[in-house]
Parts: sequence; C-alpha cells; structure tokens
Amino acid sequence: MDKRTEPYILHEEPGLKKYCACGLSKNKPYCDGSHHGTGMHSYKVEIEEKRTVAICGCGQSKSKPFCDGSHLSL
Repeated sequence: MDKRTEPYILHEEPGLKKYCACGLSKNKPYCDGSHHGTGMHSYKVEIEEKRTVAICGCGQSKSKPFCDGSHLSL
C-alpha cells in the first residue's frame, strides 16, 4: 500500500461515488473492488451537486472519506 500525505482534490459531478477504504485499489481514491473478501467496504457518498471535494489520502482523517487536515500533523 502506498503512503500519501496529501488529500486527493477532485472535481466531482453529481451521483454516487465509491471511495477506497481498504488502501488496495489500483484506482485511488476510487474503489475498484479490491477489498472483496477482506470484510471491508467502500465509502459510498452521494454527491448532490457539482463540487470540489478533498478525499483523505493519509488515512488519519476522523471524517473519512473526507480530509480533515490530519495530514498536516504527520
């Protein structure tokens, strides 16, 4: 699993998004199903309107899948 210290900044369109929770996806920050069989699930987020989001890349956020700035203290 690669370590990232900064968030993924994404310009999302409306719709259901699935973000990686296991760290195994080859398409981070999006889920590619690599978690199957691990007991983990993706973070499912309904984006209501076009907006920019910051998705946690360091794994330390208390508001996953969104960044809360925890990477600043690493």
